[in-house]
Amino acid sequence: MTIVPFRIDIPDADLADLHDRIGRTRWPDQLDGVGTAYGVPLDRVQKLAEYWRTGYDWRAHEARLNALPQFTTEIDGQSIYFIHVRSPEPNALPLLLIHGWPGSVLEFLDCVGPLTDPRAHGGDPADAFDVVIPAIPGFGFSGPTKDTGWDVRRVAAAFAVLMRRLGYDRYGAQGGDWGSIISRALANQDPEHVVGVHVNFLVAPPPKDIDVPLSDTDQARVDAMRTYMAQPAGYFRQQATRPQTLAYGLTDSPVGQLAWIAEKFAEWTDPTSTVSDDLLLTNVMLYWLTGTANSSARIYYESLAVRGAPMTFDPPLGVAVFPHELVPAVRGLVERQHRVTRWSEFDRGGHFAALEVPDLLVPDVQAFFRDHR
Repeated sequence: MTIVPFRIDIPDADLADLHDRIGRTRWPDQLDGVGTAYGVPLDRVQKLAEYWRTGYDWRAHEARLNALPQFTTEIDGQSIYFIHVRSPEPNALPLLLIHGWPGSVLEFLDCVGPLTDPRAHGGDPADAFDVVIPAIPGFGFSGPTKDTGWDVRRVAAAFAVLMRRLGYDRYGAQGGDWGSIISRALANQDPEHVVGVHVNFLVAPPPKDIDVPLSDTDQARVDAMRTYMAQPAGYFRQQATRPQTLAYGLTDSPVGQLAWIAEKFAEWTDPTSTVSDDLLLTNVMLYWLTGTANSSARIYYESLAVRGAPMTFDPPLGVAVFPHELVPAVRGLVERQHRVTRWSEFDRGGHFAALEVPDLLVPDVQAFFRDHR
């Protein structure tokens, strides 16, 4: 039950090895005029890799993370890393912020200040949170995992233990991607302590026969959702079936790891978003430096059995829908399963909402939990 302060201190030798590996990259060919049809373009990856090798400053980003209170604790045989920032406000509500793949705890850094200290950011101090930002077991400094079975339900159970260990009897949860699924699993497993769940990604599998009226927009979303469920993308199928085979390339080649993640950031974000190359590379570093390409992918393999399964719960649900999400949620379908008390549709933002549009996500989180404290 020990909680241990943690500080990131990557050895210089690891950074030198990274730079050496990038410099010795064996580059693939590329067909002329194909754009992004075959995958992330060669020139984009080459430019990112050269900046990574010669211009990117890991120590600056390491220092930014080390400026936050970081800890580790062992739960269910696994070391779990988390950031824990307490609010200066005495009645702050504890809030778990849960990332997904290929994200990390970095997703929430720009949200920490406004959430923990709204008074200092022009907001209402009554909206303050104590924030807990764990790395999912198998990801970054919470990895690699040491045994099988780390599906979303086991992760949720571990996070419930974490919140109790921190002394929190009531708390909320927020997440996108896997963070959304884990947040809902938490509410399913720990409803007496979870006061509410806010998500910015939610795939509610449509039934064969939909008995609620749908707008043209919602019908298009249902069609996209059916395609998404029936024909998962290549990355999903690979990680859900043969993560070990994929891991050899990603763990040995920094440019392979970079391309695997950079493609998703290019395709899943709003084209108007300004996610910097520095932030992208720092996110990649949290996979590369910890050697967690394999263990982070295993959440797809372990959780395949619960993919698409209904996950009902009593606590209220808030949903933020961003236009460039992989599959925007359909309200009529979500409300068949959950007690939705806030539904917000935005005109910008994508899959990585906390990174792309914290100015939209933070107020929506505050507004949702305002009624559930």
